[in-house]
Amino acid sequence: MRWFLRRLGFYVFATWVALTITFLLPRLMPGDPIGGILQHLSPAQIQSNPGIIKTYQALLGGGHQSIWDAYGQYLHRVMTLNFGISTSNYPTKVSDVVARTLPYSLVLVGIAFLIAFLLGTAIGMVAAWRRGGGIDTIFVPVFMALGAFPAYFTGLLVVYFLGLKLGWFPIQHAYDNGATPGPNWHFISSAFRHGVLPALVIVLAYAGGWVLNMRTVMINTISEDYVAMAHAKGLRDRRVMTRYAARNAILPPLNGFAAQFATAVGGVIFIELVFSYPGAGYTLQQAALGNDYPLTQALLLVFALCPIAANFIMDLLNLVLDPRVRTA
Repeated sequence: MRWFLRRLGFYVFATWVALTITFLLPRLMPGDPIGGILQHLSPAQIQSNPGIIKTYQALLGGGHQSIWDAYGQYLHRVMTLNFGISTSNYPTKVSDVVARTLPYSLVLVGIAFLIAFLLGTAIGMVAAWRRGGGIDTIFVPVFMALGAFPAYFTGLLVVYFLGLKLGWFPIQHAYDNGATPGPNWHFISSAFRHGVLPALVIVLAYAGGWVLNMRTVMINTISEDYVAMAHAKGLRDRRVMTRYAARNAILPPLNGFAAQFATAVGGVIFIELVFSYPGAGYTLQQAALGNDYPLTQALLLVFALCPIAANFIMDLLNLVLDPRVRTA
C-alpha cells in the first residue's frame, strides 16, 4: 500500500507539472489569440463595434489580467472541464472540438500501438528462441531498419507507394465525404479504410523497438536455470517458450510500454499531418499556427496526460503481475 501511495503522489505531482507547462507554452508563442478571431471579422464589423476587442479579451481571459490570475482561472477551467472558446473555430467551445477530434487519435494510436507491441514482442520472442532462423535473420533486421526512419518519412513512403501508385487506400481525411459520422456501416467501413495507412505507419515505426527489446531480454531469460529445468522435465518446446521463458521476459518490455506510448503520442502529430487526418495531433498543429491559446492548451494537456495515465496503468499491472512489487 505504501508503494501505491508513493506512486500516486508522484503522478499527482506530474499532473500538476503538466498543467503548468501547458499553461505556459502557448503564452511563449508569438502572436495574439485575439487576432485569430478578428481574422474572421470584416473591417466594417470591427468599426461598427468599437468595444468588440475588449469583449473578446474578457471572454478569453486576456487584457490586463495578471499571469497569476490567468493561471488560477486556467486551473479552475481544467477542474470544471471548461476550456473556453476556440478562436480558430469561433464560436465553437474547446471541449466540443476536443470531443470531436480526440476519438480519432485515441482509436488510431491505441489500436496501432497495441498491434505494434504484440507483433514486436511475438517476433522478438520467436527470433530469440530460434536464433539464426528465418525470422531472426530476415524479420528482425527489416523491422529494425523501418524503426530507424522517422515516422513522417515512413508515412510519406506509404502514401506514395500504397496510396498514389497502387491506390489501395485513401491518403487523406478520416472518412469519405458522403459518410455521416455515427454507428453505421458506411461510416465504420470508410473510417477503417482511411485509418489503415496511418495505423500501418505507426506499426512499422514502433514495432522494431519491441522486436529488439524482447529478443534481447528473451535471450538472457533462456539461459536461466528454471528454463533448463523445464526442458529436463520433458515439457513441449512451445510450452517452455511461452509459459516459462516469455512469461518472465515480457516484464521489462511491458515496463517500457508507457514510455514508448508517450513517444507514439508525440509522433502522431506528424503522422496525422502527413495524412491530413483530423485527429487531435492535426488539430493541435492547426491551433498552434492560428494562435488559438484555449484549444492549444487543452490539446497539449491531453497529450501530456496520456503518457502519465499509461505509466499509472503500467504500475498497476506490475502490481498485479510481479509479486516482488507487492512485497516491496
